[in-house]
Amino acid sequence: MTIEKMPLEFKQAIPIIKKIEQAGFEAYFVGGSVRDIFLNHPIHDVDIATSAFPEEVKQIFKKTVDVGIEHGTVLVLFEHEQYEVTTFRTESTYQDYRRPDEVTFVRSLEEDLKRRDFTMNALAMDLDGKIIDLFNGIEAINKKEIVAVGNPSERFNEDALRMMRGLRFSSQLNFTIEENTKEAIREHHALLDKISVERINIEWIKLLLGNYRNKGLLTFIETGCYQYCPGLKNKQKELMNLLLLDESLVIKSEEIAWLLLCYVLDIENTNQFLRDWKCSNKILQNINQGMKQLKKRKLEEWSNDDLYRSGEEVVILVEEVRTILGEESTLEQVMVSYEKLPIKSMKELEVNGKELLTYLDAQPGPWLGEILGTLEEKVLNGELPNNKEKLLERAKILRK
Repeated sequence: MTIEKMPLEFKQAIPIIKKIEQAGFEAYFVGGSVRDIFLNHPIHDVDIATSAFPEEVKQIFKKTVDVGIEHGTVLVLFEHEQYEVTTFRTESTYQDYRRPDEVTFVRSLEEDLKRRDFTMNALAMDLDGKIIDLFNGIEAINKKEIVAVGNPSERFNEDALRMMRGLRFSSQLNFTIEENTKEAIREHHALLDKISVERINIEWIKLLLGNYRNKGLLTFIETGCYQYCPGLKNKQKELMNLLLLDESLVIKSEEIAWLLLCYVLDIENTNQFLRDWKCSNKILQNINQGMKQLKKRKLEEWSNDDLYRSGEEVVILVEEVRTILGEESTLEQVMVSYEKLPIKSMKELEVNGKELLTYLDAQPGPWLGEILGTLEEKVLNGELPNNKEKLLERAKILRK
């Protein structure tokens, strides 16, 4: 099969392949970018595989960067673009179920392709658009199936993260995991215990953000992968509740995903749960506040104090999660109320601690924070204008 209309991203990279071939080596476009041609998806990173060894690649091009040379990858800088050029390779045993003990560079495209995860990602294309499909990857794409290359048990023992990648692809592409591949995930799901949480986190969030998340979620549950993810052990029933939500309401961000998950799973200690998932401090802070306000919103409307303490980001987060949960959300109305707040942070208060100390000719102490807090509260509730003169006058009264 030959691609008649090669996407622009590949055409721009053809000179790279030509220069490698002129030097006497083979070179092909490989991986997900080739797959995306058949899916009519936007092309992002164009990867090139070659029979040239890393040092040989560096001799061919003037500008290169060693981004992963121990694994055979050289970054080639060409006409304001950059391309990862990776040597054909085979890999030895995987003692940690993630990284090979040894990488061996080879001159054979077939040897390189057969070590890849799924057949749809084991496609190659030459500079003329001719597709090399040694493992029936096009057939899998046409059947909307995720099929492991060769023996699925071997692939998952080499790199256990591939199981989560398969589930993530299912969610993103609306593909079904082929039965033998799915059975191998079910058999080897405990290997996820060997994988760093940070890497599982990335695939898990991509799964939740997929347009067809229920497809990935259902298999995630059925194969038992959830048992080896932080805080999800024995949460099958709660995870199934995620499948009841309207899938057409896509989860747009990582923070929405975590707040939704914590709420549906009724996580009591969100701090510990999110720390176990190695989430950032910013996510911890926003999800903790979001959980508090999400529960309050079931019972009452936003108060000025809640809007103020939450901040715009968390207010939007809570309302977007309410929409996904099928609860009434009045985001536009709520944002109007938020915009009407006299102040949106302590920084907007017309006086600060230094000014109070000077005006009152006093020394710092606990009283200072108490007075600032009182002024903040009275301005927020409309009891006092956010006016420096008025605030200083009130501070003087409060100090007596």
